[in-house]
Amino acid sequence: MPKSRINILHFILVLVIAIAVALIVRVYFIEPTLVRGASMSPTLHDQDRLLISKKSEPERFDVVVFHTSDNHSLVKRVIGLPGEKVEYKDDTLYIDGEPYEEPYLESNKDAITDNGPLTNTFQLEDTELGNTTVPEGQLFVMGDNRRLSKDSRQIGTIPLEDVVGVSKLIFFPFDDFQWMNGDGYQSKVANTH
Repeated sequence: MPKSRINILHFILVLVIAIAVALIVRVYFIEPTLVRGASMSPTLHDQDRLLISKKSEPERFDVVVFHTSDNHSLVKRVIGLPGEKVEYKDDTLYIDGEPYEEPYLESNKDAITDNGPLTNTFQLEDTELGNTTVPEGQLFVMGDNRRLSKDSRQIGTIPLEDVVGVSKLIFFPFDDFQWMNGDGYQSKVANTH
């Protein structure tokens, strides 16, 4: 067999293997996704691009991507886990009666000019869910832009099987390139200014 033909076959084999590996990684491990809308502002912006981990189990304050019943993908923050009682009083999150800080909301709270709360007071049973606790196998999610976000307060809890993955990295635009940590913070990877 001529050497040029062996080189072409070798190239095709390498290309097929690379495509197969990329497909396996995308289907089972990580996937890029596009943010649409402002419900997660200022944490995420419209047209930000994320990498999500399909193998990570969602934890409190993780930003997750999930499918809705009408087959749309949404990006929201996990607030309540299965079996927990979720409520907001005086713009403070309470889980099972214990207050939680939400540092990722500070810039939104600082931007309020009408002296109202960022998050209106509610108990879980006041939402579309109607339950006193998050059902087993479900998550209670909210957007960081609380006054604008359509989330579990209106659409109910999210089945765990509808979660596509947990956001791990903002990779575009490059000015916003940063890791997303599960504690509600983000860490800047690089600054291109």
